[in-house]
Amino acid sequence: MIKVLDVFSGAGGFSCGFHLSRDYEIVGAIEIDAWASETFAFNHKGATVLNADITTLSESDIIQSFGSKVDVIIGGPPCQGYSICNKDAGDPKDPRNTLFTEFLRITSLLNPEIVIMENVPNLLKAKTESKELVIDIIHKELEKLGYYVYSNVLEATQYGVPQIRKRLFVIGSKTKLDNPFPLPTHKDGSIQDIFSGQLPDYVTLWDAISDLPDIEAREGSEETDYTSEPKNEFQQMLRQGSEKVYNHVAMKHSKRLVERFKAMSWGDSVTDVPDELKPHVRGNVNVKSEKAYDQNNRRMHPDKPCHTIPASFYANFVHPYKHRNFTAREGARIQTFPDWFVFKGKPTVVSHKLLEREGRQEEKHLCQYNQIGNAVPPLLAKAIADNIKPILLKKVANQCMSMA
Repeated sequence: MIKVLDVFSGAGGFSCGFHLSRDYEIVGAIEIDAWASETFAFNHKGATVLNADITTLSESDIIQSFGSKVDVIIGGPPCQGYSICNKDAGDPKDPRNTLFTEFLRITSLLNPEIVIMENVPNLLKAKTESKELVIDIIHKELEKLGYYVYSNVLEATQYGVPQIRKRLFVIGSKTKLDNPFPLPTHKDGSIQDIFSGQLPDYVTLWDAISDLPDIEAREGSEETDYTSEPKNEFQQMLRQGSEKVYNHVAMKHSKRLVERFKAMSWGDSVTDVPDELKPHVRGNVNVKSEKAYDQNNRRMHPDKPCHTIPASFYANFVHPYKHRNFTAREGARIQTFPDWFVFKGKPTVVSHKLLEREGRQEEKHLCQYNQIGNAVPPLLAKAIADNIKPILLKKVANQCMSMA
């Protein structure tokens, strides 16, 4: 088996994709958030999960936990500092923008055959305080460690993910790779599709979620039965290994919010509803709020891939037919998590900014929605895992022969 360590693992979407690829054993993870760590441990039985701030882990901590058993390191250093929706995107003083150095530190300690770093495309523009491109530093440091380095932005839609989601992947390999990145498996609806031959069409939002139990706002449960048969291959694939539906709980919307959603057609957002249904200033129902964000509560189109699922998607998207936001399980389907993958922790939490203002930092955790939105889509991760597997299996076989 090819042994994999997931760094900055979150709930474990990246690892889940490698697990689905088979021939990979997820031996461990490092994750600072307690709820995400609990989710990872629950779904990756047997893995050593270090629930810790990676910057506090010593060399001996790392070596003792994972020292002689890692062929691949995967991970996505927190990307909020680079995110396109962050007004301070690329801020060199944002501490989250320096965590890539921890990824490099773990790589230098464990010396795996292949390392794969995932991040937002904005990382390509990010600079340090000395104005050096972060991506150039990553390439140079990996090359110093003896890796051939490759970078590419992949569109998740092209790999069977029912979502428009572009992510940057940096691959470092001890062996030169002729084709480091997987070829697309699906069309993405772009003009280039005319050159994509016989590839199947992209997976739509409705392809992904139409078989899930039919619930309204304030309904649902953390564990329930299926109420219909799978309607397509995608649903059949994600149902494999699960007898129940987990984390399918609708938000507790107010009657006013439900009425607002009823006024929205596909593609509409909160800014498109009649004035009397628009949000008002907190504490004053007579004053309309000017802070309505155009991307908040947009009704998704059923016959297209969903927009990018962010960490806060409980407030970003409205179900194509129901007058409510997505459930955590619907988000998990859009991210291509199998139905057996259960998310731990609370579905939602109080705003992290509010907790900081009130000095309640100990209550800051990644809720189910955060864990799902932060993840690498497992099917995208699987495509990468499938692509690099032949060279890794060859290396592992050679190691076994040399030890015989």
